Order: sequence, then structure tokens, then C-alpha cells
Amino acid sequence: MSAASFRQILRREFKAYFLTPIGYIVIVIFLLVSGWFFFSSFFLAGRADLRGFFSLLPVILSFAVPAITMRLFSEEFRSGSYEILLTLPVTAFNILMGKFLAALAFVTIMILPTLSYPLFINFLGELDWGPVAGGYIGAVFLAASYCAIGLFASSLTRNQIVAFIIAAAVCFLLTILDGMLFFIPRGLVRISQFVSSSYHFQNISKGILDSRDLIYFASVCFLALFGAHAVIEARKEGAPA
Repeated sequence: MSAASFRQILRREFKAYFLTPIGYIVIVIFLLVSGWFFFSSFFLAGRADLRGFFSLLPVILSFAVPAITMRLFSEEFRSGSYEILLTLPVTAFNILMGKFLAALAFVTIMILPTLSYPLFINFLGELDWGPVAGGYIGAVFLAASYCAIGLFASSLTRNQIVAFIIAAAVCFLLTILDGMLFFIPRGLVRISQFVSSSYHFQNISKGILDSRDLIYFASVCFLALFGAHAVIEARKEGAPA
């Protein structure tokens, strides 16, 4: 992979988030929703921790991340700029990883202001920083897997709304699967629990880094990015995607 080409794609995609209103809109909505849930649960529960915030974060990200990734390929296909992009000395892998890391960097920046929540709690009472660190590390892994899913969904269609719906549906299903185990046959409970993204996120948010949780998020990213790479290669060759 050409390092120069990769950096060029990464900078291009990252800057694009700040040149259109959608990036700012998603950040504002994310902070408003997460802030409302945090403060409402904090004052009701009266606990000096972030359990309420981290329990709701996967649901919020399952909609916020698809809104960020929906345009990555769909807009390129719709406007025809993807064909122009292919004339440059870049590979499909350069393009894919540049878009993926740009989206992940933007989501990470979106989450950063929420660091004010643990600082606020620590000001009012003693806070256990272990689960806080675990929660934010888990949030990055969770965001990475959702960005990969969103990128795959965006590679499937020219329509940004369709890409958002596909990605949000998959991300939301992975998020709520752990809470639906009661309705799942007993023989499939362990499999369904392992597939649930929120299950692995909550494990990490307890301050414990288990290799099984890391393997899960790495596997989701790999499968989604592999699927996106296959789709854009098929488009490049003129085959039906």
C-alpha cells in the first residue's frame, strides 16, 4: 500500500466531514442525546459512576455512526466521483482504509467531549477510573466495528438513506441482541450473546480487557471491510455489485 496515497485519501475524507453540515449536525445531536441520558440517569440514580451512560452508548452509536458513514461510498457512486478517484494512483484498499480510518477518527473526536462527564462526577464524588477507561476503550472498538459496517452498507448502494437504514438496522440489531436472549432458543443463547456487540462492549466497560472481546470487534471489522472491498472491486471490474 502506498503510504502517500493512503494519507491523501485519509486527509481528503477527514476534511470532508468539516466541509458539510452533516458532520456538525451529527456531533450536536450525539452530544445532546448522550448528555440528556447521562444527566437524567445520574441525578435519578445518585451514583458516582458512568454505568448509565455506557449502557446507552451502544444504542446511540448504532444510529450516529451510520449517519456519519452513509455518504462514504454512496455519494461517490451517485456523483460519479468514484470513477475519477479510480484514475488516480490508488488501490481499492487505499480508498477503503482511508475512508474507514477517517470515519473512525471523526467518531472518536465526537466522543471526546463526553470526557467532561467523568470529570464532572469526580468533582462531586470519588470516581473509579478503571471502568471509565475501559468504557472509553470499548467505545473506540465499538465505533470501529460500526464504522466498518457502515462502510460496507455504503458500498452497496448509491442512495445515502438506504445505506443509513441498512447500517443502522445491522448495528441496532447487534446492540439489542444481548437483551433479547429470553426470546431465543436455549441452544442459541451462547451464540447470540457472542454475536451481540453490546455484550462485548459492556465487558470491556467494566475495566477488563478480555481477548475474546477484542477478537470479536476485530472480526466484525475484518468481515465488514472484506465485504466492502469485495463490492468495490466488483464495481471496479464492472461486475454486478
